[in-house]
Amino acid sequence: MVKMDGSVETVLWVILLLQASAADATWWYISQVSLSHYGNSIRSNRRPLHPLVICGDIPGLIGRQRKLCRNNPNVMLSLREGALIGINECQWQFRHSKWNCSTLEKDSSVFGKLMLKVGSQEAAFVYAIQSAGAVYGITKACSTGQLPQCACDDTKRPPSKSRDRKGIFTWGGCSDNVKFGIDFTKRFVDSKEKITRDGRALMNLHNNRAGRKAVQKSMKLECKCHGVSGACTIRTCWYTMKPFRDVGNYLRQKYNGAIQVMVNQAGTKLIVAQRTFKKATRRDMVYFESSPNYCIYDPTTGSLGTAGRECNRTSKGTNGCELMCCGRGYNTVNVRKVFKCECKFQWCCFVNCQWCEKRVDIHTCNGPNPTKPPHSMFHRNRYFRQTS
Repeated sequence: MVKMDGSVETVLWVILLLQASAADATWWYISQVSLSHYGNSIRSNRRPLHPLVICGDIPGLIGRQRKLCRNNPNVMLSLREGALIGINECQWQFRHSKWNCSTLEKDSSVFGKLMLKVGSQEAAFVYAIQSAGAVYGITKACSTGQLPQCACDDTKRPPSKSRDRKGIFTWGGCSDNVKFGIDFTKRFVDSKEKITRDGRALMNLHNNRAGRKAVQKSMKLECKCHGVSGACTIRTCWYTMKPFRDVGNYLRQKYNGAIQVMVNQAGTKLIVAQRTFKKATRRDMVYFESSPNYCIYDPTTGSLGTAGRECNRTSKGTNGCELMCCGRGYNTVNVRKVFKCECKFQWCCFVNCQWCEKRVDIHTCNGPNPTKPPHSMFHRNRYFRQTS
């Protein structure tokens, strides 16, 4: 038996821990990389971001991903913004569900190991919305001139013309270069799945593509009219992406209609699990397994449970106390709520409001065990911002 001194043993343990972390890591971790130590002008030519800095902060990247990262540091910053967009939208879409798309701080899997281990509908949505967010973030950066690698879509330039239901128009403005966003996202995000090629990798690749397709589908034509008295005798048009909320709503519909699949005998493609189901298209989400029990806090799987979650006592939907609390009951606290009221416009030019208050009941779900910590202690919904 070979004896090792303490320093060698410590190094080996560190290596093993890093390997374990990388095994559970995803590119989504870029959303948790802090940019504070990179400086405030990381996109400027005056202080270029060193590619090794941000690439070294993302665990679990394979060689191809690290190469793309090193060669395109500014695109990676846009990818980070896209990952945050995806997380925020995921948490909005599932804010009233038992699984509310929470993230785990300083966890390389970001959404918890449950998303990596269980091929559920929720995992399908996470892969799709994060892929869509990546495309969206990169495409927006192209259109706003933040990336030297791309700009507006050069295939939609004057004096080229096209036709829609209203007649002929001239291409102009700045059409969103969604093609660049899709191409880079596909190369970077899909790389890890393509070297694995097992059933779960095929599922992830399918849902990644569904996310990219959702952004592509969100493109809309915007036009500006030119002519006497505003008449649309001449129109200049361009393509732009709809707000990401539209992409999220579309993908939520696809989540609701996700198709259960299995791998064929050759292990080369996905087929529907039940013959009576329709074949999954490129825009559909697919999953392997039924959703786990999200009622109970289980750190081994990443399930945060519903203890401490706020619920609606009168609702019969997923946000109702009966469903949200999984039959464990709920606590009610009466609190004072202060809000602006009786707002009036004053000339000129501000809105003058009064402060009003009222008493409201807040209902929160009981936990399965009174000794468990309250939900707020382990619940991480870091990026969620309620928007209209």
